[in-house]
Amino acid sequence: MANEKIDVKIGKMKCSNCAASVEEALSNIDGVTAFEVSLSDANAKIEYDSNKASKNDIKRIKPFYSWYV
Repeated sequence: MANEKIDVKIGKMKCSNCAASVEEALSNIDGVTAFEVSLSDANAKIEYDSNKASKNDIKRIKPFYSWYV
């Protein structure tokens, strides 16, 4: 297992439902092992197994958000 961590800025995330939607999507990606989504900071700290998931897999979860890795 090759764990990697990334911090992702998430634009257009304005409410708790948005944050919950991001959390749900992250939990459905095979290889994401941990995450913390912050509405107030508009970011997510994500840990994933790079043998199972890639940054592109993570960035694809919500195309209507602006992701900055």
